[in-house]
Amino acid sequence: MEVLEIREIQAKDIVVSPRPVWKCRTCPMYGKRPSCPPYAPSWKETIEVMKHYKRAILVKFKIDTSRFEEEKRRVLVWLLNKEKELFREGNYYALALFPGNCNLCEECTFETEGKCKKPEMVRPSIDAIGIELSSIIEIRFNEPVLYGMILVD
Repeated sequence: MEVLEIREIQAKDIVVSPRPVWKCRTCPMYGKRPSCPPYAPSWKETIEVMKHYKRAILVKFKIDTSRFEEEKRRVLVWLLNKEKELFREGNYYALALFPGNCNLCEECTFETEGKCKKPEMVRPSIDAIGIELSSIIEIRFNEPVLYGMILVD
């Protein structure tokens, strides 16, 4: 995993709609992880919360797709560490958003038992809360990348 780009964007420029959430319904992980619908906050809640943020940090990660799960896990940990760093700097409401479903644990107990082993570390998926990533960046599906986001302010 390699950080390719870190870019600050204005929160007001982020489009939130039901479209990404509806797309989540086609995912095989739908309803299986706490970062995904129907467990993630609704897109309507996201519209309201976005009014209280001034900016967001968009992070583009290059990953080795042959080790996707491991690489994605490293991305999630990186985002959580950055969130913690921003908190220590006085951004008390910094909030990381995951690229897709949570895969912090190799074996997900939420999926099998309905109980998460690391609920304090789980963050919503960008798509699950209705953020249209395509409103911020040009998505190229041939690139081996993941995007994470951290809301700040």
